[in-house]
Formats: sequence, structure tokens, C-alpha cells
Amino acid sequence: MRIVSKAPCRVDLAGGTLDIWPLYLHHPGAVTVNFAVDRYTSCKVETHEESDILLRSVDLGEQETYASLDALKQASKTKLPLLAYVLRYFGAPSGLSMETGSAAPAGAGISGSSALIIAIAGALNRLNGTGHPIEKMREIAQNIEAQIIRVPTGCQDYYPAMYGGVSAIELGPAGIRRSAIPVDVDDFDARIVLAYTGEPRNSGINNWEVTKAYIDGDRQVHRNFDRICAIAIGMRAAVEKQDWAEVGRLLREEWTNRRKNAPGITTPLIDELVRVTRRAGALGAKVCGAGGGGCVFFLVDRGAREKVVRAIEQTGATVLPVEVARKGLQVRTMG
Repeated sequence: MRIVSKAPCRVDLAGGTLDIWPLYLHHPGAVTVNFAVDRYTSCKVETHEESDILLRSVDLGEQETYASLDALKQASKTKLPLLAYVLRYFGAPSGLSMETGSAAPAGAGISGSSALIIAIAGALNRLNGTGHPIEKMREIAQNIEAQIIRVPTGCQDYYPAMYGGVSAIELGPAGIRRSAIPVDVDDFDARIVLAYTGEPRNSGINNWEVTKAYIDGDRQVHRNFDRICAIAIGMRAAVEKQDWAEVGRLLREEWTNRRKNAPGITTPLIDELVRVTRRAGALGAKVCGAGGGGCVFFLVDRGAREKVVRAIEQTGATVLPVEVARKGLQVRTMG
């Protein structure tokens, strides 16, 4: 049997880090706003009669083999933890080969690892016939990623991979709920630019530092999160109205506030990109994910995209062509 799956990465617009439990419980109305982009992660699983396990990552250029699933479960170290941990959880009816790929640069901040876990889980859920609904797979994926990075993980990164489109992730005492935000996707596509700085970052470290400061009672961090929550609520309303001038203003305000949370969230290159693109027609910009490098998202006026792209490239970053991914996780059985 061969099963192939793919899941898109994401760009977060506002409300990031609030999605880590229990931070959102202290901010009524907390929400994260994000959208899926057509930078996909993929997984291909092929079963065979022998008991051996082959794991291969095309984008990382790594592979490893195990004599059996039991041997994988007993291994103390693995080169490919995302593949190994998800396979350990789901299991397999026989030996298999698993090959994965990702169109997200390493450490880009667009949730390549979270999307990849969803893609792998989707393939193995189909292979084993476990029948987990998509929301249960989010819970499983989030817990597995926390096992791998050994710090708390947020929930927002999995929803674009699961559903695609533009989303509001509502966070509160009753749990987590995703609401689709309908927009004119063709119009939105003409307004988005994504740049990679070439500086990978570690979201687990940045988010954990902020979370610790919050739990330890840092009043400045609390005030910043109050503002980030208010901005995210406003961002949802602005995106729903497709008021792109207001979305741009909120992006600028979100980035200003977020820079106060952690000293390493920006870099000289990121600061320069934000400055030059503002002159070229960007309405707003912010780092994707936890910052410290990775990707920067720019919202631009219609007709200003090419000028903004030139400014980014002249500053030394790489523009990653993206559009909104209309669909989330897709799984196919090939035979």
C-alpha cells in the first residue's frame, strides 16, 4: 500500500504566543489570526512485507533505517525525530518506508514542523485505519511536538495545515475553536509578500523565554500581551471586513508591541527590511512565528508588490512566492 499526504504551512497575522496554554486563559476574547500558504510539507508511506523501517527526509538530506518498529521504539536517538515520534505513536501494520519533504526553509517561522507532523499523522491515520477526526489529530500533533522540543507548544500552527484558508483560532476556558474567515482570496494574494532572511530561528526557545517571564509575573510582559490580545481581536475584525489599511496598521502595531517581549525577536536585517519596504509601499510587516530570524511577512498595497519585492531583494533577503492555500491536509491512497 502507498499513501501520500500534504499539508500547507502558515503565516500568522496577530495573536501569536497567546495560543500557548495557559497564557490565553488570562486574556478574555483571546484569538490568533493566520492563513495557510502554498508552501507544502509532504509525506509518502509505502508498506512492504519485511519488518524493516526506512525513514527519509528529502529536504534535510537525511535517512535512517531500523530492523523493526520495536527497534525504532527502543532507539535512544534518532536523526529524524518528527518522523520517528509520529510513527512510534501511530505504529504500522508491517514494515514500511516513509519519505517526507518540506518547501519551508529550515527555521523559517512558517510552521513547517507543525505542518509536517499533520501530514505524517494524516498518512499514518489512513494507513492504520485509526479514524481519528481532524481535531483529535491536532491534539496528538501538538503533544508529539512538545515531546520533541521539550517545551510547551501553541495550538495555532496546526490549523492552517488542517483546514487551509484564513482562520481565527478562538482561545478560551471552553477550549480551542477554529473559525474560517471568508476573504476575496485573489485580492488577498495580490497583497501578500513573504521574505526569508536566511537566519533560522528556534521558536521553542523564544516562546519558552516569553512564557516563563509571563508566568513569573513580569508586569511588562503581561501588559504587552494585553495589547497583543487587543490587536488580534481588532485584526480579526479588520480581516473580516477586508479593511486592508487597518490590517496594515495593526500589523505595524503588533510588531512594535511584540518587539518588547523578547530582545532577540528582531535582527538588523529584519529592521532594515521593515524600513525599506515601508517606503516602497508595504502597509505593514512582522516576523513570522517567534522571531529572531526566519521569514518576514509584508502586506502591500495593490500594485506595489513588485516594488516591495525589489526592495527586499536589494536588501539581501529572498522572496518566497506564496499564495493562500485554499485546502488543508490532503491524503490519498495510491494502492
